[in-house]
Amino acid sequence: MARRTYQRQRRTGRGSMPHAMEAIDQLDREAFVARFGGLFEHSPWVAEHAWADRPFDGPEELHEALCSAMYAAPRERQLELIRAHPDLAGRAAIAGTLTEHSRQEQSSAGLDQLTPDEFDAFTRINGAYRERFGFPFVVCVREHTKESILRTAAERLEHSPQEEVRVALGEIAKIARLRLEAAL
Repeated sequence: MARRTYQRQRRTGRGSMPHAMEAIDQLDREAFVARFGGLFEHSPWVAEHAWADRPFDGPEELHEALCSAMYAAPRERQLELIRAHPDLAGRAAIAGTLTEHSRQEQSSAGLDQLTPDEFDAFTRINGAYRERFGFPFVVCVREHTKESILRTAAERLEHSPQEEVRVALGEIAKIARLRLEAAL
């Protein structure tokens, strides 16, 4: 909380979205969760916890509150959040059961248009990653190409489980930031 107070004192105002942020600050818990609960894959509890940090000076502070809720959660809750993410180019994509956010994100990297060889490569890396860590490979695909996703997954297979949880949560924070920007 001291960090947020310091940051709030440094700011000179509510940024470029004063009216939008005021409206967000006035949302009751249920409406806030309805609006922002989907930013973290199937994990509305993140928004539930961040709601208590209102008022927000701007989108950055809202994102910070959401991420703080994620990082403050017990490890098992964090693992549930990571496990809520679908495999990249996996069964949910084939079945058409991805969330709209995930569908758009995977599509942005071309994961909806894989060649058979690329699909096999994703299937192999997803399997190896899940076997090693017990959760899906999570990466902010909007920052990658198909090739860089595969390369990053192979590199991250070398991480320790503890390090990989930290990296996966960092990627989830990036994903949520981009989703928040689109929502605002």
